[in-house]
Amino acid sequence: MMQLSRLPNGLRVASRQMPGVETVTVGLFADVGSRHEAARENGLAHLFEHMVFKGAGGRSARQIAEAVEDVGGDLNAMTSRDATVFTARLIAGDLPLGLGIIADLVQRPHFDGAELAREKKVVLQELGEARDTPGDIVFDHLQQAAFPGQPLGASILGDERTVGGLGVGDLNAWRESHYHADNLVLIAAGKVDHDTLFSLGAAAFGGLPQGAVPVAAPARFGACDVVDARSSEQVHIAIGYPAPAVRAPDYFAARLFAEAIGGGMSSRLFQELREERGLAYSVYASLQAFDDAGLMSVYLATEPGDAPAALALVGEVLADAAASLTDAELERARALVKAGLLMSLESTEGQAAYLARQLWVHGRLVAPADVVAQINAVRLADVYAVAARILAERPARAFVGSGAEALAA
Repeated sequence: MMQLSRLPNGLRVASRQMPGVETVTVGLFADVGSRHEAARENGLAHLFEHMVFKGAGGRSARQIAEAVEDVGGDLNAMTSRDATVFTARLIAGDLPLGLGIIADLVQRPHFDGAELAREKKVVLQELGEARDTPGDIVFDHLQQAAFPGQPLGASILGDERTVGGLGVGDLNAWRESHYHADNLVLIAAGKVDHDTLFSLGAAAFGGLPQGAVPVAAPARFGACDVVDARSSEQVHIAIGYPAPAVRAPDYFAARLFAEAIGGGMSSRLFQELREERGLAYSVYASLQAFDDAGLMSVYLATEPGDAPAALALVGEVLADAAASLTDAELERARALVKAGLLMSLESTEGQAAYLARQLWVHGRLVAPADVVAQINAVRLADVYAVAARILAERPARAFVGSGAEALAA
């Protein structure tokens, strides 16, 4: 059973009780991410997420880790372009401990200057690792190509200049501006009683002030090329098309189109580029939907000599699918999307993430059966219509590796 309540200060508390499990995932979900940063702050949301673990609520970084791991739990966090998430997975009886530590992280971080200097080095190591992984950095480049000069197109990690310029005052200002009751959701899934969660939440977060929900700058799709030429065995290619935003009526039609063309081994891109032509080992399509924009992307990695043929074939496959996708392909894509949703809900982490997503998208809890009904309602004509709109514009493109310059010419 899914339940939703509000504390007197407006903070939402949601839970999903899962019979038959002995664990619980508790999380605090903040509706703020890297796209809410000013240009000079790029990387601040992610750095904030790192820094709260360096000490909070009277515990050192080591003591935070030991407190959770002494009871066999796991503490984690994640920053995206839209959100920041802090979660703990524990044996159900340790819910008060996990919730209390998360409350300390976001309300009572220590933010020591020496720790900040060390953690900046860690973040730049993370950035360097991403840059050294072509299959990762190509998507950062694609985001930049699709949303040029905008916060939505900037890296979540920031860069040496912006991260280097951030100080303790920036961290405190970020917390005060964004971590307030109206912008947070406390969620637990697993072996959890909603009334108990509500009481714990009231004790831990009842003193948070209210505040305005941050509004990001509107996204505008661009059609740029970003080239990262380097010596490599393969060239990595990411192509992005404008797609529906997360609340758009044709969102699920776009999801099914992306699944049909590149969501599995039976998809057209996989069959044509890998199975029939041997042009790529990795090739797939995906859809990322934001509050006010969407991006359908195609990724492949191929030998530099095969890259021009592979890039041309991707365009042919997409154009052909937009005009000739079959009922059988649509039904296969529908089955994959529904199965992916339902399988994710078999874990406490998946259930917690699902609750947070529904509150972000709809402002209320939507039963999985209702989401499945929306997926089932999509007809082949809907997919044709959204595919035509997606492919009507020139795409954004990113290339990483040997021969990248020639592909962008």
